[in-house]
Amino acid sequence: MCMSLVAALAGAEGKGSGPPPREGFSRLTSADAERAVVGNLCRCTGYRPIADACKSFAADVDLEDLGLNSFWKKGDAHVDKLPPYKEGSIGAFPEFLKAEIRASLRIDKCMSARVMAGSESSWHRPRSVEEYYRLIASDSFDGSGTKVVVGNTSSGVYREAEVYDRYIDLRDIPELNSVSKDSEGVQIGAATSISLVIEILRREGDDCKDVIFGKIADHMEKVSSHYVRNTATLGGNLVMAQRDEFPSDIATILLAAGSSVCIQVSSGKLNVTLDEFLEMPPCDYKALLLSISVPHCTPDNVSSSAGAVNMTGDKTESSLLFETYRAAPRPLGNAVAYLNCAFFAQISSDESSGSLILEKLHLAFGAFGTRHAIRARDVEKYLVGKPISASVLLEACNVLKKIIVPKEGTTHSAYRSSLAVAFLFTFLYPMTKRNVKPARSARLNGHAASDTNGNPNCPPSADIDLSLKETNSVESGLHSNDHILESCKQIVEISKDYLPVGIPAKKVGAELQASGEAVYVDDIPSPEGCLYGAFVYSTKPLAHVNSIELDPSLEQVKTVAVITVKDIPEGGGNFGANTIFGPEPLFGDPLTQCAGEPLGIVVAETRNFANIAAKRAVVNYSTETLDSPVLSIEEAVRRCSYFETPPFLLPQNIGDFSKEMEEADQKIYSAEVKLNSQYYFYMETQTALAIPDEDNCMVVYSSSQCPEAAQNNIARCLGLPCHNVRVITRRVGGGFGGKAVRSLPVATACALAAFKLHRPVRMYLDRKTDMIMTGGRHPMKICYSIGFKSDGKVTGLHVDLFINAGMTMDVSPIIPHNFIEALKKYNWGAFSYDAKICKTNISTRSAMRGPGEVQGSYVAEAIIEHVASVLSTDANLVRQRNIHTVESLALFHSECLENALGYTLPSICNQLTASANYQYRSEIIQTFNKTSQWKKRGLSFVPIVHKVLSRPTPGKVSILNDGFVSKRILHSWGFWFIPKLRSCC
Repeated sequence: MCMSLVAALAGAEGKGSGPPPREGFSRLTSADAERAVVGNLCRCTGYRPIADACKSFAADVDLEDLGLNSFWKKGDAHVDKLPPYKEGSIGAFPEFLKAEIRASLRIDKCMSARVMAGSESSWHRPRSVEEYYRLIASDSFDGSGTKVVVGNTSSGVYREAEVYDRYIDLRDIPELNSVSKDSEGVQIGAATSISLVIEILRREGDDCKDVIFGKIADHMEKVSSHYVRNTATLGGNLVMAQRDEFPSDIATILLAAGSSVCIQVSSGKLNVTLDEFLEMPPCDYKALLLSISVPHCTPDNVSSSAGAVNMTGDKTESSLLFETYRAAPRPLGNAVAYLNCAFFAQISSDESSGSLILEKLHLAFGAFGTRHAIRARDVEKYLVGKPISASVLLEACNVLKKIIVPKEGTTHSAYRSSLAVAFLFTFLYPMTKRNVKPARSARLNGHAASDTNGNPNCPPSADIDLSLKETNSVESGLHSNDHILESCKQIVEISKDYLPVGIPAKKVGAELQASGEAVYVDDIPSPEGCLYGAFVYSTKPLAHVNSIELDPSLEQVKTVAVITVKDIPEGGGNFGANTIFGPEPLFGDPLTQCAGEPLGIVVAETRNFANIAAKRAVVNYSTETLDSPVLSIEEAVRRCSYFETPPFLLPQNIGDFSKEMEEADQKIYSAEVKLNSQYYFYMETQTALAIPDEDNCMVVYSSSQCPEAAQNNIARCLGLPCHNVRVITRRVGGGFGGKAVRSLPVATACALAAFKLHRPVRMYLDRKTDMIMTGGRHPMKICYSIGFKSDGKVTGLHVDLFINAGMTMDVSPIIPHNFIEALKKYNWGAFSYDAKICKTNISTRSAMRGPGEVQGSYVAEAIIEHVASVLSTDANLVRQRNIHTVESLALFHSECLENALGYTLPSICNQLTASANYQYRSEIIQTFNKTSQWKKRGLSFVPIVHKVLSRPTPGKVSILNDGFVSKRILHSWGFWFIPKLRSCC
C-alpha cells in the first residue's frame, strides 16, 4: 500500500500541470489517493483509516474529512501538525540494489543485454520483428519450454505449472511500442502498457473531442490495479482473451468500439477485426500481435462511437452513444467481472413522429462464462431500423436471454444472464421515453451513463435535453458513484469515567509494519542449504492411494525427495494436528478422506520447482469397495454420518416449546436457512521454516496462532520430547482463526522434511493450495419452527442445527454451543433445539472469527425479519418486543446476570436509536422508497450480545540492570506479549 501511494505521488509530480499545491502538500488529489490503494487488502485495520492516511497528502482534502481528531484532542486538529510533504523528495531506486540484481543475474549490463543466460534458463530480447522470427526459426528452437513475455503479468492470473528454459522479451521491438494516428483513428502498439494506453486515449479524446476514447479510458481504469496496469500490456490482455479464455474487459469494450488488430505471421502482416481475431484458433509463438486500431468518433466520422455528437440533416437528427458497463465484486476494479459489456448506437430522431430509431448498433458482452467476448448480432439485427418502444425493448431482452447462456459449470450463471438483460435495459430504456419532437440542438449526453460500478438496477443517464421531465423513479437511478468514500467527519467522544481506558492508542508495532520493516516468517533469510517444500494433496474425496510418482518429463526440476507417511521416524506418529477432541493425520494413509488432504511433500532446491513438481505429481487411486463420498449436509443426514458432541458442551432447552406453540396466534413451520463456508483470506498464507539444531533438536518458525500446540504436535510426529522442539512466532500475517489448528499440518510437515533430510526446509503455500487445504468457516443448515403473537411477541422457537465439520473434528464440537448462545440474544419464550455435527468428505472446517457466534446472530436476525414480514410490520418493532427483560435474561443467560443493574442492553438500544434519529430516518427512507422505482434504501438496527469471560492471566515482570522494566503477559496458546517498555523512576 505504501509503494502504491509513493507511485501515485511520483505520478502526480511528473504531471506538473495546474496551479502549485498548498505548501506542505503534493499535487495528488483525494480521488487519486483513493485510487492508489484500490485492490489492496486489509482485513484488520479497515479501508477508511488507510484511505485517510493516503488522502492526507492531497492538497484538496478537508482536514476534518481525515478523522485525525480521533487521535488529537478535541479542537486540537491543525494542518501544521501534519508532516510537510516536499515535492521531489521521493527517492530513486538505490544503486546498491541495482548492483545486487545484476550480480544475481550473472550479467554485466542488465538493461542492454540481448541474451541473459543463467544456469537454468535464458532470456532473449530481440530488437526487431525480423530478429524475433530468426530466433524462433533457429535450430536450437523447437517451441517447447519457451514463454513469450512483455510484462508477464499473466503469471498472476495463470499460475505456471510448466518449467520454462527460455524466455523471449518483446519490449524492445519498436513496432510493438509505436503509437500513431490518422483520420481513421489511433494505432497503438501491442507492447504498450495499459496505463500508457489510458493516457493516450485521454489525450487524443481531448484533442479531437472524441468521447469514446474517454469512455474506454475510464473503463480501463477498472482493470486490475494501478501498479499492474503499469506493467501489463494492451496486446497481452487481448492475447490472453483470445488464447486462454481470459474474461477481459478490454476485449469487450474494444469489440463494441469497432476496433481491429494487425498480426504478423510468417507469410506477412494480417489486418483483421477484433471480432475475427477472437474467433481465430489460439495464438502460438508463430503469430505476433503488432498493434490495435481504435477508430475515431468525431462529428466528421459517423462510423465511430461517441457519447455526445450531433449530426443534423434536413429531415432527421442523428446522435451517437457509447456506454460501458461491468458488475464485479469490487466496484473500483482489481476484480474479474461477473459480466462486462459495451454498447454503441447511432440514433436518429424522426422530426415528423418524434420517435427514436436505431440506425447502427454494436452490443458486446463478455466475462459471462463464454470463450471470449461476443457481439449479440441477433439482438442488433432485431433492433436496427425500429423505433424504440417498450414492446420492442421487451422483445430485445427476450432475444438476448437466448444468447447470453453461460457454459456449464460457470458460477452465478443465472445472475450473469440477468445482468446482461439489465444492462441492455439500462442502455435502451431512456429511448422509449423520447416521444417528443427534438429541436435542432437536442443531443445525447452521457454525463453518468457509464455505470462501470456494476449497478444493473440503474437506468442509463443518456438523456435528450428536451426530455428532462422524467419521472423521479427513473431519475433516481441515473447517477452512479465512482468513489467508495465521499465525505465524512469522525468525532470520538472519550468517556472520563475509566481513564486511561478508552483513549485511542497507537499499536506498539505500527511503525515497523507500516514501513515494511516488520519481519514475518517468509521474510527470514533462507539458511545455507535451505530446501523448499510443497504439498501433494488428494484430488479425490474418498479413495485408496496406491502410489505417488513424479512427472518423469520434469528432468530439469531439481527434486530432492518426496516425503510421505513412510518417512515418519520410529517412535513418531502420523499426527498433523491435535485438539482436545482428538488428533488428525498429517498424511492420508492409506485412505484419503477428502480432496485437499495432504498425501506427501515434494522437496526441491527452489520454491518454484517444488510447486511445479507437486502440481504435476501423478497419484494413482483406487475406489473399489468404497462407498460414495459424503459431500453435503443432506447426504450426511441421510447416511447418519455424525461426530459425537460431548453433552457438557450443549446448552439446556428452555421452557415447553409445544405448549407455547399452542398459545401462538401465528406459526411458521420448517423454515430453512443455509449458510455457506467462508475462506480466511489472510494476507500471508500458511508458512513455516524448520531448521535442524544440535542434539537432535528442531527450531521451527511458524506463522501460527497456537505455537504451543505446534510444539506439541511436531514433537509427537517426530517422536521427540517437547523440550527438543522450539517453535518461534514473532507475528502472524493475518489469522482470523485460520492460523490456529490449521497451521499445525504445515509446521509439522516442514519439520518432518527437515528432520528427514537434515537440512533446513521452508514452505509457503500458494493461494490456491491454501484455499483447498485450509477449509474455512463451517457451512450450516438451520431449520426452525416458531410461534408468535399478532403484536410480534415470540412464544416459542425450535431450531434443528446441522453443521458441516468436514473430514475431522478439529474444534467443531464448540460450534453448537457458540451458535446457541448467540441465538439466545432474544427472548424466544420457550426454546428447544437439536444439533448435529456432520462428518463429510470435504476439507476440515475450523474456527473462524466469531466461530458459531456470527451464524447464530445472523439466524436470529433472519427469524426476526421473517416474523416481521409475515406480520407486515417494521422488524425493529419485533426486535423491541423480544429483547430480553431481566426476568427472561435469568432464564436464557443465568450465568451472566449478577444483578439487575448489570443488564443495560435495553437502555443502550434506546440510547442508540435516539442518538441516530432512527425513527426520523426510517420515515425519510420509506418516503424515498415509495417514489423511487430503481433505487431502494434501508436502515438496520441490530443488537449483538457476546459473553465476556474474565480469567486470571499469568504475567512476568523483569527489572533490568539499566533500570528498564520489561512486562510480558501470557495471552493464550503460548503467546507472550510485550505491551510496553518504560523506565523505572
